[in-house]
Amino acid sequence: MGIMTRWLDPDEQQTWRSFLAASRALMETLDRELQRDAGMPHAYYEILVRLSEAPERRLRMSDLAESTGSSRSRLSHAATRLEAAGWIRREDCPTDRRGQVAVLTDTGFEVLGAAATGHVEGVRQHLFDALSPTQVDQLRRISQTLVKHLTGS
Repeated sequence: MGIMTRWLDPDEQQTWRSFLAASRALMETLDRELQRDAGMPHAYYEILVRLSEAPERRLRMSDLAESTGSSRSRLSHAATRLEAAGWIRREDCPTDRRGQVAVLTDTGFEVLGAAATGHVEGVRQHLFDALSPTQVDQLRRISQTLVKHLTGS
């Protein structure tokens, strides 16, 4: 006896497709703007943000991969590009001979600061300006519920 598939009803289907389309359109728009204005994709921006918020602007590569939701190989590829641009440097981890630490350079911090102004304006324009305060509250609560459900945190 097979498991009964719980198909989406028409309202759920419309909600699901709207959620996918909105998420995709928002991220593509923000990514395109960061590329145009700061010369980096959103994924690189996220790496720089995480490093800027870390103590001494440094994180183990494995922790950075986890915090950005990236695979280690994808992060390593991005780190190679960011290092070539002079925005980060990699150092051997003092507590683990096999590990590496990513460090945000002063240049990377300046680049991030310049990119952040336009990016924050984009987030405001494309997300918050389109929603009422009640909708912002609902979006935050829904998003927190989903994160807790999906990650347990």
